[in-house]
Amino acid sequence: MRGSVTDPTSAPGGRRTRRAAGAVAAAALLLPLLGAAPSQGATGTTAGSLQRAFASASAEYHVPQSVLLAVSYLQSRWDTHAGAPSVTGGYGPMHLTDAHTALTSVAHHSDGTEDARGDSARPALLPETKVPGETALPARLETLPKAADLTGIPAEELRTDAAANVAGGAALLAAAQQDLGEPLSADPADWYGAVARFSGAEDTATAAAYANDVYDVLRSGEERVTDQGQPVTLAAQPDVSADTAQLSRTGLRTLSADGTECPKGVSCEWIPAPYEEFGDGDYGNHDLGDRPAAQSIKFIVIHDTEGAWDGVMNLINDPTYVSWNYTIRSTDGLIAQHVKAKDVAWHAGNWYVNAKSVGIEHEGFLTSPDAWYTEAMYRASTRLVKYLAAKYDIPLDRQHILGHDNVPGPTTSTIAGMHTDPGPYWDWRHYFELLDHPFEKTANKKGGLVTILPDYAANQPVYTGCTTSGQPCATHGSSEVRLYSDHDENSALIKDIGLGTTPTTDVNDLASRVSTGQQFAVADRWGDWTAIWFLGQKAWFLNPKKQPTAVNASGLVITPKDGVTSIPVFGRAYPEKEAYPTGVPAQAVSPLPYTIPAGQEYAVGDKVPGEYYYAVTYTADSHKVVIGEDLYYEIQYGHRVAWVRAADVKAVPSQA
Repeated sequence: MRGSVTDPTSAPGGRRTRRAAGAVAAAALLLPLLGAAPSQGATGTTAGSLQRAFASASAEYHVPQSVLLAVSYLQSRWDTHAGAPSVTGGYGPMHLTDAHTALTSVAHHSDGTEDARGDSARPALLPETKVPGETALPARLETLPKAADLTGIPAEELRTDAAANVAGGAALLAAAQQDLGEPLSADPADWYGAVARFSGAEDTATAAAYANDVYDVLRSGEERVTDQGQPVTLAAQPDVSADTAQLSRTGLRTLSADGTECPKGVSCEWIPAPYEEFGDGDYGNHDLGDRPAAQSIKFIVIHDTEGAWDGVMNLINDPTYVSWNYTIRSTDGLIAQHVKAKDVAWHAGNWYVNAKSVGIEHEGFLTSPDAWYTEAMYRASTRLVKYLAAKYDIPLDRQHILGHDNVPGPTTSTIAGMHTDPGPYWDWRHYFELLDHPFEKTANKKGGLVTILPDYAANQPVYTGCTTSGQPCATHGSSEVRLYSDHDENSALIKDIGLGTTPTTDVNDLASRVSTGQQFAVADRWGDWTAIWFLGQKAWFLNPKKQPTAVNASGLVITPKDGVTSIPVFGRAYPEKEAYPTGVPAQAVSPLPYTIPAGQEYAVGDKVPGEYYYAVTYTADSHKVVIGEDLYYEIQYGHRVAWVRAADVKAVPSQA
């Protein structure tokens, strides 16, 4: 979506929510254990202090340090994010949640002018959010107040102090262990049930998937330097065998995975998007199809919801709203499937991409106000993506695993309204590491391409407009690198003529940004600067040797064929007019306002025939897949991908 200034106390549509009462009964369970709470002001600024905080909390609350470290790793990878909340209002290394930061006033497909369906053969679909009724907040969104009750540590300190936050997490784990009637054992194997409960999941499948991930981390071990420069180590314990039988005593409900298309090792629930007819023959909220038999699936599109879980589930049940294939919950990694992969969901704002993609929404907010996503959600998402990629033969690269912000406007008039999620704070580098396809240097300078690859934590470009229009966002790691018109940070930002506006540093302005994993042809080099071909221009970015933001690569590129001054660029790969059978109106093959001048090169994705899925009626008997003779290349043109006619270009190996 287009991230918006948020009111963190408001639900979608602006309605205020009631704060659920904090849990206090569990505090009694820990009274013999608590003693003095950790001292206030332990900021974790000295080297090793965070590691010592885990040791201290382990001793204080009788939780094995390895369990505490493994749980924290799955919550936050031990990062503190300077006390800023996650996309669902979670704070600190233990991701303790505080409900009032977990809600937003904007819903993904209800903001801006993007037609999620993106099919110009039908009127634009611009749905309005229906505000759900007020409900008590789920316990998984209020673990921080509970930790405050258990420890006596003020809520503000739990949010901002890493050591206090770790202590709060330890107290919650100990309370869960005692609530299950289990001893406060020194053996990590005895804490499986408490870890499952800590996830906040309401069902055994989700809780088990979370706990299994924690124990996988515990067995393999981890070591990293956090965003605050803190070295933390979890020694591998490969022989730990968790007591999984404890799960049956957690009192959680049984979740049915019937009807879902999900891999093993994740929790998956079928919450179908309704396919219903209403009004004057209109229908929603997706189209029936026969993929991959009738048409291939080429893309997976990553979104964020711009709404909290319960409200998003209400929206997906509305036949007058739009749809997507899956949603993933931030706190515990639960996956809900809504549309079968064979059918076409309305999610990306470009009908060609919709017809050839699976859309995955991730619970979160692009700009609120320092967005970070949980490890549990990243891991659930990458397991799902690996499963889908293997099943439908989708390459694991950035021209096939797209952000919604990489999907182009299908026509000139739609460019400005296209959505910008998941935004600059989505960690594409870590995401592809979890996909087992890390981005790496694959050539020397003579390779002719670069892969954008900044150090996420160290790369902190200034963005504005997260909480207040024009005002700087909180300092934060980013997957994106800024582009300039010259090798000088004081030079003008690169302009996107399709937007028709002066480029800015606004968090939603994609005009002068490239993203991790994207590949571009090198146009020039100057000291610590690299120039690439981008939106038909030479665009410069800072790429110093000591802290590089890109690595060299090689591959196939396209360039205009000999004898032409420039060629057109398209936002969809539609067939030529002659390919359409009787009864299917021919769709315009309309170029975007962009061109590729002679001599410029762009990295290539697939070479494909023009294709159009005709599906404008509720009954599927009139649906047809039209495939043309004209061929197209998908290219990385700007921040978004695009297509060019194969007849207009020549494809050659990249070279400096």
